[in-house]
Amino acid sequence: MAGKITLTMIKPDAVAAGHSGKIIDMIIGAGFKIQAMKLTRLSNEKAKEFYAVHSERPFFGDLVKFMTEGPIIAAVLEKENAVEDFRKLIGATNPANAAEGTIRKNFAADIERNAVHGSDSDENAALEASFHFAGVERF
Repeated sequence: MAGKITLTMIKPDAVAAGHSGKIIDMIIGAGFKIQAMKLTRLSNEKAKEFYAVHSERPFFGDLVKFMTEGPIIAAVLEKENAVEDFRKLIGATNPANAAEGTIRKNFAADIERNAVHGSDSDENAALEASFHFAGVERF
């Protein structure tokens, strides 16, 4: 059974470029309800913790550096089949391969500066939502 939540982070590149409002409009327009949202900045330690699954990959250091260079907007999104539907909305990790009309096609610069994060599974969505938000912060 597909889950009802996913987590997104509007990444520092998209926040700095002023795309946050347009991205949020696309998310709401796609039928997602925002359960929780905040503007925050990841510390080096928190970025390493969030992306620990990638710690052995060669891009890990660059990913942590990028995700700590400026503020992000973290949000828990609710919808039936949330993870799969959101992954379709954001498009391929590499914006060059993303479908027309997706968030990454519209706002991402390249595979590393790809505008948004989206959970890749129901299990990770739950973990990632709890990473950013306490239960009392979700509505």
